[in-house]
Amino acid sequence: MSGPAVLYIDDDDGLRRLVARALARRGYTVTMAARGDEGVALAREQFFDLVAVDHYMPGLNGLETMAALHALPVPPPVVYVTGSEETQVAVSALKAGAADYVVKTIGDDFFDLLAATFAQVCEKAELERGKAAAEAELRASNARLEALLGEVNHRVANSLQLVTAMVRLQSAALDDGPARAALEDTQRRIAAIAQVHRRLYTSNDVESVDMQEYLGALVEELAETWSTDAAPRALTLAAEPIRLPTDRAVSLGVIVTELVTNACKYAYPGGAGEVRVGLHRIDDDFFLLAVEDDGCGIADGTVPKGTGLGTKLVRAMAQSLQTAIEYEPRTTGVRATLRAAVR
Repeated sequence: MSGPAVLYIDDDDGLRRLVARALARRGYTVTMAARGDEGVALAREQFFDLVAVDHYMPGLNGLETMAALHALPVPPPVVYVTGSEETQVAVSALKAGAADYVVKTIGDDFFDLLAATFAQVCEKAELERGKAAAEAELRASNARLEALLGEVNHRVANSLQLVTAMVRLQSAALDDGPARAALEDTQRRIAAIAQVHRRLYTSNDVESVDMQEYLGALVEELAETWSTDAAPRALTLAAEPIRLPTDRAVSLGVIVTELVTNACKYAYPGGAGEVRVGLHRIDDDFFLLAVEDDGCGIADGTVPKGTGLGTKLVRAMAQSLQTAIEYEPRTTGVRATLRAAVR
């Protein structure tokens, strides 16, 4: 099995021959070049585990040769070879990207030091190549997983849309008013969850949801449902672009759907009215949700009207966020607030 492939660039014919024999005895496969441009051409055509470059050469000097080697598509590590009085040259080479340097001396000590330096540089280069390959594989794996998760969210959103359509067909076939209304409420709850998955598969982030965009779409859908010529409802949203993990976004979406639905149903029995949704960051860790109206309000000691299922859903979703809904006292209307952690 051949040893590491080394390219040695030096214009000294005698030293090149000595280096070739010494490195071959120490297990290296050595290729020689007498000039910088010749060495760069060889490195462009074949792979070398490392390249050793002398400083003083006709044509391209060592620093210029190293710069040309670093410009190759796959640049090899470079060991710089300098004279004993050229410390500043070695420092310049290291600053320019040399992996290491070796000072020329007379005798076998130079060849031993050269071989030992080559071994260290080759080992380090191999570790870096392994690290780069592992990182590339990890990035590819993450990309595959994100694509798969995006496809799952796509399929879930499509399935939920199909369920919504089936519920809509069932409610349309019913003559019983309360039963039809209950199915319509179920339809809106499913739509709130489907909207989350739709956001996930159409964005680059499959782990969190931009609540400004999500609530914007959700409020728009609710406005289309509840605002009619007979009972116009103005639904407005003021939200900051807060990102929440998927499960927390689902809980918040269901809460908004229930609170807005309740306000649209019961706040304005006499006609038109406005329902406002707000989402604002309190600090880095917490946000505040508010849903409010200027309607008939809630009598002291009572809870919002309805069958009770919506209230139970709101309470359950709030508990999943480790918080609770609070109804603030107001002269007119209702203001429901929720303070919760971002994560």
